[in-house]
Parts: sequence; structure tokens; C-alpha cells
Amino acid sequence: MTPVRIGQIVPSSNTTMETEVPAILRAREQVAPERFTFHSSRMRMKRVTKEELAAMDADSDRCAAELSDARVDVIGYACLVAIMSMGKGYHCESERRLHEVTRREGAAAPVVTSAGALVHGLRTLGAKKIALVAPYLKPLTCLVADYLRHEGFDVVDTVSLEIADNVEVGRRDPMALVDIYTRLNLDGVDVLVLSSCVQMPSLAAIPVVEQACGRPVVSASVCTAYQMLQKLGLQTHAPHAGALLSGRY
Repeated sequence: MTPVRIGQIVPSSNTTMETEVPAILRAREQVAPERFTFHSSRMRMKRVTKEELAAMDADSDRCAAELSDARVDVIGYACLVAIMSMGKGYHCESERRLHEVTRREGAAAPVVTSAGALVHGLRTLGAKKIALVAPYLKPLTCLVADYLRHEGFDVVDTVSLEIADNVEVGRRDPMALVDIYTRLNLDGVDVLVLSSCVQMPSLAAIPVVEQACGRPVVSASVCTAYQMLQKLGLQTHAPHAGALLSGRY
């Protein structure tokens, strides 16, 4: 069987999406026949500020072209807040434009953005009211919350960890989220977004928090893996990654 090639457009300081997405799909390999290889192209970004995010996003077309050279089967744009900082609904525009880049390069591939994947994952779970944890400074967390409200979700509560250095975000212990999520008001909340940022590790904590809070728990990276599998026409199941990847959806 020819392996499925997973492409990712990754901020230069991101160290998490090249660990969590492969971890999810490697776990899936234990229960399903498909095998995966992983390929990345990077955009420069060190600090999570609106200015650096905009400059980084402008480089995403180059990354899509580079990944086209590897003939990847799907591309994930692995920076949620970069997309959301470009304006409400921008994930649709980004996905269309980057897909067109792959088509022009003679290697048309579906494109998933982590921002669009989070919206899609929440809708798949039937979420109406959500709460989220973000590593960002408060203004960027508010931007993310407003973006999700524009997509139709009631963001009941947020926690901002106020970390601007993207490398530091990637060094966090995912299990710290088991305590951090308890700061949120979960009254009436349908789904908890344990990490709205693809750089903040959360995968190990998702099943623990899901069991503790009694609600579906997702992250931007889990939603990205879910939508990638959908775009590839593969069963959306991976062990130990929470309700969305349980195989029920």
C-alpha cells in the first residue's frame, strides 16, 4: 500500500504540529490499514503578534508550492491565529487560494486550515456553547473568540495564558491543562476547546479532561487531523484523541 503523504505549512517556531498530528495518525495505524508519511514547509514567525502573523501568512503560497513538489495528498495550514487575525471568515479564502496554488503546480491537493478545521470540528460535534484555553495574550484570545462567534458559536468563557514567545508555548507540559481548564466556567458548555492553538501541546490531556468534565474535548490539532482524514476519504478514527476522533462522527 502506498503511504498517504501528509503536508503541513508550519510556522518556523512551531514544534507541536509535527509531533501531535503524526502521533494521532501513528496511533490510527495501530487500528487501520493506512500508513502515513509527513512533510512540512515553514514560514518565519517567532512572536505571536498580529504584525508577525500577517507577514507569515503572506508566505503561505510559497509553502503550498513547495509541498506540491512532494506530491502530498492533503495540506494542513498549521497556524490557527494567523488565519483568524486576517479577518472573519478568512479560512475559506486561504483554503481556496492555497488549493489553487497546488492546482497550478500540477499537484492539486485539498487544503485544511487549523482555523477552518476547528470551526468544522465544533459543528460536527453539534456545539453551540463552547469554552476555550489559549496561550495567547488577551487581545489575540479575544480575536479568536470573536472569530468563533462570527461562525455562530457562543463562547461562554476563555482562559489566556499570556505567552507571546511561540517557542515557549511549544515547551508547555500538556498535562498542565488538566488543572488549567478548571478555571473555565463550563455551565451550559457543549464542547471544550482545550487548546485553541496548534502550538500548545494538549493531546495527552484530552482523554483525561474529557473524562473529568463529561463533555467532548477537542484541540485545533485534533480538529485538523479529523478534517484531513475526511478530505482523504478515510475513516475519522484515532485512539486516545477524544470524542471527535472516536469514529462516531
